[in-house]
Formats: sequence, C-alpha cells, structure tokens
Amino acid sequence: MIERLKEWWTLDPAEQVDDADNPHAPLRDDQRRDTFPLLTLAFGWGFLITGLIVGGALGNGLPIGDAIAASFLGNSVNFVIGALVGYIGYKTALNSGLLYRKVYGSTGSIGPVSFISLLTIGWQGIIVGAFGFAWAQSFESGTFYAVAIFGGLLFTATTYKGVKGLEIISIPATIVLIIVGLYAAWLNVSLAGGWGDFLAMSEANATKEPLTLVQATNLVIGSWIVGAIVMPEYTRFAKKAWVAIAIPFVVLMVAQWFLQIVGAMGGVVSGTPDFTTYMLAQGAFIGMVGVIAMSLALWTTGDANLYLPAIQTSSIFGLPKGVTTVICGVIGTILGLGIYQEFIFWIDLLASIVPPIVGPLLVDYYLTDRKRYDADAAEQRAERKWNPVAFIAYAAGAASTFVAPEWSAKALVGLVAAIVVYWLLRQLQRVTGREMA
Repeated sequence: MIERLKEWWTLDPAEQVDDADNPHAPLRDDQRRDTFPLLTLAFGWGFLITGLIVGGALGNGLPIGDAIAASFLGNSVNFVIGALVGYIGYKTALNSGLLYRKVYGSTGSIGPVSFISLLTIGWQGIIVGAFGFAWAQSFESGTFYAVAIFGGLLFTATTYKGVKGLEIISIPATIVLIIVGLYAAWLNVSLAGGWGDFLAMSEANATKEPLTLVQATNLVIGSWIVGAIVMPEYTRFAKKAWVAIAIPFVVLMVAQWFLQIVGAMGGVVSGTPDFTTYMLAQGAFIGMVGVIAMSLALWTTGDANLYLPAIQTSSIFGLPKGVTTVICGVIGTILGLGIYQEFIFWIDLLASIVPPIVGPLLVDYYLTDRKRYDADAAEQRAERKWNPVAFIAYAAGAASTFVAPEWSAKALVGLVAAIVVYWLLRQLQRVTGREMA
C-alpha cells in the first residue's frame, strides 16, 4: 500500500510526455484538441454561477440598460486580456505555470503561480458551495453540507481524468444550459407583466443598492479576471489561432454576458439572481429542471476551475497531475462550506490584485523577448531562477489600484501600471547591459 502511494505521488517524466494534459512541457501537435469540444468546454466553463450573482448585483444597482452596458464593458476588458494571454498559450503550447517560469524565473514563479492557484481553488470553493445551495436552498441545513461535499468529491473525481473528461461533460451540458437560460429570461419578463412593466420595475429596483457604471464594470472585471489570465490552460490545446481567440470570447462575451443579464433580470423580478429559486416556485417539474440544469453548469465549471490549479501546481512543484488534482479538490471542497457567502468581497479584491500579474508576461512576449518563448523543453529548464524586475512591476501595479481615482477601472490601472513599470525597467537593463536576475 505504501509503495503504491509513493508511486502515485512520484512524477514519472516519461509517463507525462504522453499524457494528453502534460503540465511539464509544451504540448505536441498530436495532443491538441478538436475545435467543437474545446468551444463547448469554454461555454460550460463560462456558464458559472458567479455570472448570475454579479448580474443580480447589477440589477439591484442599475437600470437594466446600464446593467447590460456595464456587463459588456467589463467582459470586454476581460476578453481582451484573456485573448492576449490565450494567444501566447496557443503559440507556445505552454500552460500558465510554465509561462510564469519564463517571466518570474524557475524559483520566482512559485510565488505568483501559488497565489493564482489559491485564488482558483477559492473559485472552486464558491462552486462547491453553490452546488450545495442549489439543492438545499439554504446554507444552514445538513442537506447543504452533504450535497456540497458530494459535489466537491464529484468534481475532483471527474477532473482526475483531465481535459478529455471535461469535454465529455461539457457537450450535453451546453445544450441544457442554453435552453434553461432562455426560459429563465422569458419567465422573468412574463412574471413582470411584459417588457414595459419589466423596464419600470428595473428603474425602481436600481435604487436598492445603487452602483456607478465604473463600480459595476469593476465588479464584472473582478468576477472573471482570474479566468482571463489563466486562459493558456485551455488555449494551448487549440489547433488554430482563431480557436484560441474564440475560447475567451465564448467564455466572456457569450456565456458570462448572457448569464449576467439573466441574473440581473432575476434580481429585478424574482428577488434573486439564482434561477433555481424562482423556477422551484413554478412547480416541482420546472423546479427540478432548473436544479438539474444548475447542477450541470456547476459540474462543468467545477471541473474546469479545478483543472486550472491542478495543472499550475503540477508544473511548478513537479508532482503528477493526479496528485495535485486530489489536493486542490479536497481544499476547494472544504472552502466550499463557507466561502460562497463572501463572494462579492472576494471578487472586488481580485479586481485589484490579480491583473498586474500578467503585465510582465505581456511585455516579454509581445514587446521584448518573444524569441525566448519558442524554446524547447531542454532550454526551458535552463531558465534564470529569479527575475526581480517582474516582482517590482507586479508590486507597483497592485499598489496603484489602491490609489486609483474613483472614476477609473482599478483592474486596468493596475495592469497598465505593471506593464509600464516592467517595460521601463527592461529598457534600463538594456541600456546598462545588466540583467537584474
């Protein structure tokens, strides 16, 4: 038993080379995936309950027209960031853990990758909590804890199979989710008495917890910025450039935008963004359809989100992907019993401190050192251990968000600050002939 556990825990490089999800080196061309399964996976990943919750906050703080505009602006920002980072993943066939090794150094990358992994595990906890709530409709009952734990273990077991398992779940889930999402939107307009009455309700509802357009946009950015910066985990599987760009587009400009609008409509009419709650009020059959659809959505996004930290930590700490999947899955399950209730605070914090992390990567790839990213696996292992200027740029970007003016989008301020600081420091290195590493 102990020997089998040691064997499971120990990384076998030869075995990883043929793994369809190989976290430790660039993917081979034959390990890339077909277009349709990747795009349905993207939709399933994007159909995350956070979109409903954010939509509910937008519907309570803005008239529906302004809520849709804020959703569009925030998702557009995340899409641009996700497309830029995702294209790097496609061109290099590297996951984000390996990309950060190139920017922050082989040792230095442990910090940002561990940080991002903790954040994505936190998202996993939110999904686990939402899974329990969908069936229990309460955070206090024993049913909530039982279902949440079951959900966390289910996500862990299916993610263990890697990207192939994710694709199998996402394809049927996509069809169900589109149908139920459209029904939920129609139901709220119908319950309001028609489109005109719905618009009147929206205007009145916007005074409950008023938001400015900038605050609402920041909320949307914060809800998916972590997903935007880890796009390489999925875009590295794309066979064509347009697919790599389409993945963040489907996630953000299709799935999330649609879900946020549905969430806003539910918040206005039904008093809750979660369609399981008001569909249950329509009777047992409709209610069960809603709960099953939500469960499929959470299963798909739970697997997709758990896959992220599992791949990242595997690539950085040199552990088998199965080991890191189990570790991250168990931690996310435990967090899911309490973190869901702190969602809004969580994403507001993310909007401030996450975007600057990718600033140095964007500068290195697109402006200064693109040739380095075409290196083979042997050259990757010969990287520098630390890159101090990347850490300085990140710190400057993160700090700038806390002094950003009220009218600005904090996420953009931090990202631009990190980009500018890193680029200036790299130019200084070139002028002085010194590599600060």
